[in-house]
Amino acid sequence: MAAAVDGLEINSGNTVLDKKIEEWLQWDKNEKTLNEIKSLIVSKDYETLGKRLLDRMAFGTAGLRGPMRAGFDSMNDLVIVQTGQGLCKYVKECFPKAEDQQRGIVLSYDGRYNSRRFAELTATIFINENIPVYLYRNVTATPFVPFCVQEKKALCGIMVTASHNPKEDNGYKVYWENSAQIIPPHDKNIQNSILDNLVPLESSWNLEALNSGLLHDPYDEMFASYFTKMLAVIPPKFLSYNEEAQLKIVYTAMHGVGYPFVEHAYEVSKLKPVHAVLEQRDPDPEFPTVKFPNPEEGKSCLVLSMKLADEVGSDLIVANDPDADRLAIAERDPRTKQWKVFNGNEIGSLLGWWSIQYFKEQYPERSLNDCYLLASTVSSKMLGSMGKIDGYNFEETLTGFKWMGNRSVDLMEKGKTVLFAYEEAIGFMFSPTVLDKDGVSASAHLATLASYLKVKEGLSLCEKLDQLYETYGYHYSINSYYLCYEPEKIVKIFERIRNWNGMKDEYPPAVLDGKYKIAGIRDLTTGIDTSQPDRKSLLPSSKSSQMITFTFENDTVVTIRTSGTEPKIKYYSEYCAKPDETDWKQVQANLKEIVDALVNEFLQPNENELIARAD
Repeated sequence: MAAAVDGLEINSGNTVLDKKIEEWLQWDKNEKTLNEIKSLIVSKDYETLGKRLLDRMAFGTAGLRGPMRAGFDSMNDLVIVQTGQGLCKYVKECFPKAEDQQRGIVLSYDGRYNSRRFAELTATIFINENIPVYLYRNVTATPFVPFCVQEKKALCGIMVTASHNPKEDNGYKVYWENSAQIIPPHDKNIQNSILDNLVPLESSWNLEALNSGLLHDPYDEMFASYFTKMLAVIPPKFLSYNEEAQLKIVYTAMHGVGYPFVEHAYEVSKLKPVHAVLEQRDPDPEFPTVKFPNPEEGKSCLVLSMKLADEVGSDLIVANDPDADRLAIAERDPRTKQWKVFNGNEIGSLLGWWSIQYFKEQYPERSLNDCYLLASTVSSKMLGSMGKIDGYNFEETLTGFKWMGNRSVDLMEKGKTVLFAYEEAIGFMFSPTVLDKDGVSASAHLATLASYLKVKEGLSLCEKLDQLYETYGYHYSINSYYLCYEPEKIVKIFERIRNWNGMKDEYPPAVLDGKYKIAGIRDLTTGIDTSQPDRKSLLPSSKSSQMITFTFENDTVVTIRTSGTEPKIKYYSEYCAKPDETDWKQVQANLKEIVDALVNEFLQPNENELIARAD
């Protein structure tokens, strides 16, 4: 029997879907998304209604991220209210004492459509529960949320951002009281709390709560404190090199929030003001000049930056992604006069080395024995090679800064010194002032490194990187991705690899008909590691994502994995040459041959109709 709500007949033939449609009509107070669902009902588009309403967007360690539209599977007011109510209840369960709850939470947002609205709805929910909220009055760089959590000793922090995703998306990232991104079991516990608090309270929609005395704006205080602490990391002598070098640097904010923060970072670091790409300097949710607002995409995102660099006579470009937690750089190589866009591993190698120079300058009498540098498991092993010679400790973590941030907390609690952490996806943590990737401070430290090299060594960044390879060994990587919008197909691809030639739990033994043999396999989806005596991985495994690493007999390492925030199958590869292996072109050729074969044989891009990276 058909039901009727608001004069609309609901009869999908699926009682569960009918109930979800009724819930949406009863709960949603946003006229735009409410009418979106009503329009689908009128047109009897129950297929789309089923996709939007039967599957709920899951809250994971990356929080939420998805398209802004009506539906429980998307980012919209109702889903944010439900998420805020569940998160608030969970926070109160974890911190039941009233005096603890007065520590409050931190909230901010980027320049995307609806970001401020989502932040204000969340703030309203916490204020209604008598929990103070530190809500930035204006768009901020993402690192300023974990920084404020640390400074205020807040219960948690929330950043509304979809980072470098397309303009249609938004997201909701959560930091815990230690100021690092949440890790299990918090994600599952928050998800369960959301499911227990789906019915929106009337008070959750009433933004008049924002007039409460429980709402505070931390912008001015955190702005001053952040740059004071950033500056304390840089040895005073190195600031004089910045003044002397007078580098001309072109900067792009990629239509995001980074410019005022990077501008001030350069000012306090005694660097020349950046030449900002005006078309991309200020927040614009349309991202009109780029196909993808992600500087990780390479030259396609830096066309305007290179044009401006030519006009002003600059040989160095720095770029942030739209929420300014990532850093990309390009330099005109003085040897070739061509632009080189550095990948994340190359930047990580340079900044990792630079963090050691900072430490040696500030603490000349101290050993590096208790110093740590970290990288994700799909990033280069260059920092490990450097540590073996220089005497510091190097550790790998699972992919994502949530793991490096939390591991940094563990190490510091044991009295260790964490100098640097990075992931190949152009994310860098320079000192633990912010326990997350931070494109603002990283840009200032990178520019200081470039100034030092110009003044003291007469080298470019390109030349310094080659010098590091000569000292520690050439580390060459090939990383890219394919787009796949069908989750079932992705599972099929990885299951075929795990059951090679139809043999259960058998993995491929080689590529290119045995030319390159595989010595070991680590599957962090199943927890298998064939290199271990008990065949169990030392790193934690998770069935919620796909990730397999192949170590070849020639020491080449290739990892294939799914992205946690985008419809991508990513692959990462590296060959770590010894310092006496000087034929770098042969290293490059060998790795390319292995990667091409592995991608074609294991992922089968043509058969599976995978979409190759455009750039």
